[in-house]
Amino acid sequence: MFDFDQYLGFLAFLGIFTIGFWLLIFLATFVVPYWIGGSLMERLQELKEERNANK
Repeated sequence: MFDFDQYLGFLAFLGIFTIGFWLLIFLATFVVPYWIGGSLMERLQELKEERNANK
């Protein structure tokens, strides 16, 4: 069925694919929303400071 080299290549492919899949899930669920939320909060704070400086 598989030679030993093909078996190792298949395991390497599965390992790399699995790591990439979980990294994508992690980035999509934690890092990107945190980044967007932080930038929005910072922008709102800048707008608030600008509005208070104009008064």
